[in-house]
Amino acid sequence: MTTRPEIAALLTQWAKAQAEVLADALTIQRIPAPTFSEGQRAAWVGARFDAIGLHEVQRDEVGNVYGHMPGSDASSPALMVSAHLDTVFSLGTDLAVRHDPTAGTLAGPGIGDNSLGVAAMLRLAEALVDQPARPPAAIWWVATVGEEGLGDLRGMRRACDVLAGQVGLVLVLEGIGLGRIFHAGMGVRRLKVTVRGPGGHSWLHAGRPSAIHHLLRIGAALVDDVTPARRPRSALNIGLIEGGTSINTLAAEASLSIDLRSVDGAALDRLERSVRAVVERVQPPQGLTVTIEVVGDRPSAALPANHPLVQAAQHALRAADAGSITREVGSTDANIPLSRGIPAICVGITTGGEAHTVNEYIHIDPVVAGMRQITLLTLLAAEHAREWSVWSAPGRGE
Repeated sequence: MTTRPEIAALLTQWAKAQAEVLADALTIQRIPAPTFSEGQRAAWVGARFDAIGLHEVQRDEVGNVYGHMPGSDASSPALMVSAHLDTVFSLGTDLAVRHDPTAGTLAGPGIGDNSLGVAAMLRLAEALVDQPARPPAAIWWVATVGEEGLGDLRGMRRACDVLAGQVGLVLVLEGIGLGRIFHAGMGVRRLKVTVRGPGGHSWLHAGRPSAIHHLLRIGAALVDDVTPARRPRSALNIGLIEGGTSINTLAAEASLSIDLRSVDGAALDRLERSVRAVVERVQPPQGLTVTIEVVGDRPSAALPANHPLVQAAQHALRAADAGSITREVGSTDANIPLSRGIPAICVGITTGGEAHTVNEYIHIDPVVAGMRQITLLTLLAAEHAREWSVWSAPGRGE
């Protein structure tokens, strides 16, 4: 069991070790890791897990990286601490990072989401492995793939399968979001509407139906006729439109991708039904077919605000002097364990902004408070995993 003096020493060390956390974040950020192409970054993290001295370092079939730190009580449920490897940026993106000493920021694609989160996990694992005492619960350190976009949280889904029956609590780390405790998972459903037809030459085959023309009718109807609920809050976005061959070709295929969100699972189901009803109502001309495919489904679930894990996160933020504290709903890797009845929250390491753009930035100074927060929270969770893993959530499930 970690003593109070040992905890105090761990919390104090981050003022000196901040530069090491940031150095790791910069190294990780320079390794391209688009969703579905995280292998190079995963290999680097696996090597660090080995160097740190974690046990059972391995990669699973989807690309997650695991490392294990035994606890002092083999009968206690384990704690999972995770951070996602992938970014939204394609291969070939300029990953140059800019330091603004006046603003106290580092800016570059993926520096906060989630290079800093992965770096924080590595440095925390290293600090705890070096401690002579062990908390009761074992800790599984997991670098996950597929958190962003159409990755659909596939890494965390697989990690929960691999560690099923072992893990009782989950702590998810993101680089940006210090002071924000994500204890509720927003439901997200993604649909792809595809129109197919014969295609042809725009002049020679004039009069044949175009997949693009009909897709535009569907898109206009969705925007005009589907009204997401305000309470519970819901949203609809057509984020991608694809199709066509050339400007003078009648499109043989075209598709649009829709992102549906709600804080309530039933409201999300209703929104999906509304979308499907509109698509069916806009009948295609003869020769065209329309299909709807679910390409993403992130379950919604919430941990009560009075759960000890949420309360501990608030305590850790106050102890770290991290500033304002809010409890929030979001779409993170925590959605999956929450939907399976495992208490989980997501927290950030520092403040920042412009996430998912090439101008993404993080503030440097708050990293110390962020590291202190996750150190204290991890130790508390590992100390109390047995009692905190008990959670009654009627109707939960993926």
